[in-house]
Amino acid sequence: MKNIRLGLCCMFRKQPIRFRIKQAAYIMKFDREEQLEKISATILENSRSLFASVTYCRQHNIGSFRVNSRFFPLKTHPEVGYGLEELPDHEDILANLGRVQMYAEQHDIRLTFHPDQFTLLSTPKSDVLQRSIEELLYHDEMAELIGADVINIHGGGGYGDKPAALARLQANIQSLPESLRSRLTLENDDRTYSPKDLLPVCTALGIPLVYDVHHHRCYSDGLSEERATEMSLQTWNREPLFHLSSPKQGWQSDNPRPHSNMIDPDDFPQCWFGKTITVDIEAKAKELAIAELQAVFK
Repeated sequence: MKNIRLGLCCMFRKQPIRFRIKQAAYIMKFDREEQLEKISATILENSRSLFASVTYCRQHNIGSFRVNSRFFPLKTHPEVGYGLEELPDHEDILANLGRVQMYAEQHDIRLTFHPDQFTLLSTPKSDVLQRSIEELLYHDEMAELIGADVINIHGGGGYGDKPAALARLQANIQSLPESLRSRLTLENDDRTYSPKDLLPVCTALGIPLVYDVHHHRCYSDGLSEERATEMSLQTWNREPLFHLSSPKQGWQSDNPRPHSNMIDPDDFPQCWFGKTITVDIEAKAKELAIAELQAVFK
């Protein structure tokens, strides 16, 4: 395991480190000045929590941290969205994020993002596409501030015609700014797009595939895990990032898709050992699951 960095995703199960959000319905009760004050105070607290998170990762031999996509709550909301310079605490926020970037670089803590499932670049709807692009631009802005190198998304829906959807996905990625494309990755999912579906897009665009082995086990495409791993590795121009989780009710259940609290060590692919990779641990118990996995493999 010495070449494998384990990644913690977004939040903590037991540690008193929390990231706050704000709901639009609540914020819209206030005038603009109060809206910005409340949002600013939330982000300032989140910036402190992010520094606490990377500090925890360093202290517990966790090599990567996925930052919550709602770190800047309502950033792209059509009615209450804002620019960072509008926030009363923006100088303190930027200073804290600069500290995060410096600390992460100093201690080799990788920072990544994974926008939610509503970020759809394969959509046939122009309004959904525009909102998705705005969301990705926000993530790119945040990634620049903290030095994150991955903004990972799924392929989206098939919309009744997967070849056409994949063509839209490819065309829409090509239209994105270079800064964003340089960080963008695609991930296979457990219902629509397998590694075999996405690898040609990744190869054509020169963007990496984040191989999720749990998803692949739920939605097989004829590729072995070994072959999917090797083909995914070939798409990366930096340290590869993979995802690992275990099924909540076991592989023999009617629905193995939901994630378990912990990781069954047997679910860790043997072909990953000895490789220099990041493996995000997508387990409900968060840092507790990582600690248990570390103990098992020690």
